[in-house]
Amino acid sequence: MAIFFSIHPDNPQLRLLKQAAQWLNDGGLVAVPTDSSYAVVARLDDKAAADGLRRLRGLDDRHHLTLICRDLAEIGHFARVDNKQYRLLKAATPGPWTFILEATREVPRRVSHPSRKTIGIRVPDHLVTLGLLDAVGAPLLSTTLIPQGEEEALNDAEIIQERYAHQLAAVIDAGACPQLPTTVIDLTGDEPAVMRHGRGDPATLGLA
Repeated sequence: MAIFFSIHPDNPQLRLLKQAAQWLNDGGLVAVPTDSSYAVVARLDDKAAADGLRRLRGLDDRHHLTLICRDLAEIGHFARVDNKQYRLLKAATPGPWTFILEATREVPRRVSHPSRKTIGIRVPDHLVTLGLLDAVGAPLLSTTLIPQGEEEALNDAEIIQERYAHQLAAVIDAGACPQLPTTVIDLTGDEPAVMRHGRGDPATLGLA
């Protein structure tokens, strides 16, 4: 049965964040609020947990999982970023964006795209999620919490608790999130390409 944490959205309680971090360290999956919608996160170095993310969403290994980072400096350890890409990332982060980038060797091959060797990267603009990242001390692997067979992401922690009580280790409640997923931008080509329209407006980054 998933543990239910109520955490203040503006002043997250460090004690509770450390408890949630421990569930992740023990191999569990945790539902977390973000600036777009709820996501499910796991430790990057935990193969079983990563497999659990894919099972929960019904995803195959060709679907990009996303690495949630604390800041731009952390992104540089896990993705190859040139000067042009860096300027775009700096303008967009933190925020409701996911960027597809070439993965570095720090990213396990089992979680990058099997043929393209790419990874989704984002920095969320949400104090609870950033606090959890600090408590874990490392980026987290994530996927938007969209139930199998549905199109809309979940944004209510109590509904998530009811539907995934036996698949998650914990659910963090910090109030409702926006119900839109991130906007996904592929930066691996000659020009940025919008792959999914979500909460982030590409026009604010000068993209069509």
